[in-house]
Amino acid sequence: MGAPLFPPVFVNGVEIPHAAIAAEAQLHSAPKGKPGLAWKAATLALAMREVLLTEARVGGLLAAPQATGPGLRETEDEALIRGLIETAVTPVEPEEAELFRFWQENPERFLAPDLWEVAHILLPAAPEDAEARASAQSLAVGILAILSREPGRFADLAARHSACSSRASGGMLGQIGPGDTVPEFEAALVRLAPGQITEQPVATRFGLHLIRLDAHARGEVLPYPAVAARLRAAACKRAWTRAAHDFAKALMAKAQITGLDQRTAA
Repeated sequence: MGAPLFPPVFVNGVEIPHAAIAAEAQLHSAPKGKPGLAWKAATLALAMREVLLTEARVGGLLAAPQATGPGLRETEDEALIRGLIETAVTPVEPEEAELFRFWQENPERFLAPDLWEVAHILLPAAPEDAEARASAQSLAVGILAILSREPGRFADLAARHSACSSRASGGMLGQIGPGDTVPEFEAALVRLAPGQITEQPVATRFGLHLIRLDAHARGEVLPYPAVAARLRAAACKRAWTRAAHDFAKALMAKAQITGLDQRTAA
């Protein structure tokens, strides 16, 4: 047998088995034809894990595994690493002025959703039922012809033909926002101007829709007090991640590691 493709890796005298690296490498992406990059990333991750575990054990740290989700629980090693970082890492709290400035400089991130006042007529027809679709299409074209001459009859025609419960209120769906309807419906809706009715029936999995847009309220930038808590939580998470990474890098720099070039693996 020839020499192994990658040298053995030791962290503070503890060997990282090739089998463990191979398993970890499955969790790391790499460009096609360059599996060595995934191997190096996996090696670095396991080396860092070993360094953190060593630090926790030398310090006599104890940490009980916690639940991480329904039916999921930390391993003892994961609990030790979490406990170590919680004990050793104290991220800098974000300043209010910094958060406020971020809100000011990125208004597009804090837009309230658009709202539409909409009415529709639903002519039911399953997508796979060609005969029902053809019949619904014929009826839809007839209704649109009437509406082109008498748009004020929308409520009457909805009450007479629509299969939606909104027929009782003239087809009115009330106020809706992004994601409240199926994608095809919303795509047609955003192309309408207030007072306009779709020129063609809109097909969805429910059937064919004739849509009227009554009003459109564009989303405004949310005031700072409305987003401050979310901004602070995100900033704290980023600060904690940076601090934990810096802590781990400092431990790696002090560790005795062979078989791993941290510069190319990082």
